[in-house]
Amino acid sequence: MPVLTRLIPSPLVVDIRAGALDDLVGVLADQRISTSGKLAVAISGGSGARLRERLEPALPGAEWFPVDGGTLDDAVKLADAMKKGRYDAVVGLGGGKIIDCAKFAAARVGLPLVAVATNLAHDGLCSPVATLDNDAGRGSYGVPNPIAVVIDLDVVREAPVRFVRSGIGDAVSNISCVADWELAHRETGESIDGLAAAIARQAGEAVLRHPGGVGDDGFLQVLAEGLVLTGISMSVAGDSRPASGACHEINHAFDLLFPKRAASHGEQVGLGAAFAMHLRGAHEESGHMAEVLRRHGLPVVPGDIGFSVDEFVQAVAFAPQTRPGRYTILEHLDLNTDQIKDAYADYAKAIGS
Repeated sequence: MPVLTRLIPSPLVVDIRAGALDDLVGVLADQRISTSGKLAVAISGGSGARLRERLEPALPGAEWFPVDGGTLDDAVKLADAMKKGRYDAVVGLGGGKIIDCAKFAAARVGLPLVAVATNLAHDGLCSPVATLDNDAGRGSYGVPNPIAVVIDLDVVREAPVRFVRSGIGDAVSNISCVADWELAHRETGESIDGLAAAIARQAGEAVLRHPGGVGDDGFLQVLAEGLVLTGISMSVAGDSRPASGACHEINHAFDLLFPKRAASHGEQVGLGAAFAMHLRGAHEESGHMAEVLRRHGLPVVPGDIGFSVDEFVQAVAFAPQTRPGRYTILEHLDLNTDQIKDAYADYAKAIGS
């Protein structure tokens, strides 16, 4: 008998709205994630610590675990500390680093994770991947999806605006990532999951085409939903492929070549996506992407984040080495340094910079 459907790993609860944190306790109890209130809550030293004061009276059965940073060692220490207690679930409360640490620790101790994001910096808040710094640089570790995702738009609005901008760049880059995946499918026969590609692309398009700005509730809602959907697309694919292409290779190259000067993940992948779209000949799409990124205050040329053209060319040339085995427009064109420089000059002229 043919398989007529498939199960898609996704959160049991996705609550994205203003005031969502006020109902956190009720959501966890109603959905039977934690009827006893016995929770291990991992918090950052910034937003998480501030929200602890607000949430602690409503969570009398919770134990709080401050986390120093976003390293593999931090995540292992968190897991070891949690092993000493008995909990229904782990709550990661804070930015991306804390949620990634909580994801890894929850997987290590065999508990479900509730992700409570305090900013929208990237698509990792609902992905099946924990990105943690280690002795070799930075590693990606497979973990289960969060069982619940809670995003309070009032809290997000209080975070520095650079986090929202970073999330915009990460979401919009999906369009270029999916184009790279389709290219690999055509050129190398790599398998492509149409559902995962559709989810990731539409998440990016929704953010790209929304007329609102970083301070609008409607826009923040679409951005938050887009980042959650992107994480789900990776779960559907069983891989980061729907949201990782040439733009992410360029981002990794910046991080490796210029670790002390690198900009945020979203800024770098947004710039990389606009350039990658130009490389694939999608000049109109590249121009529109650059226009939207610029409108939201994101970089569209390397000078916007303090890099010279030569440094950008160096990063693009090095980029394929960051993800061996991944096929994108960079591997397809296999440009030398002079060709990259010429392509960048065409790109800069096309977007009016």
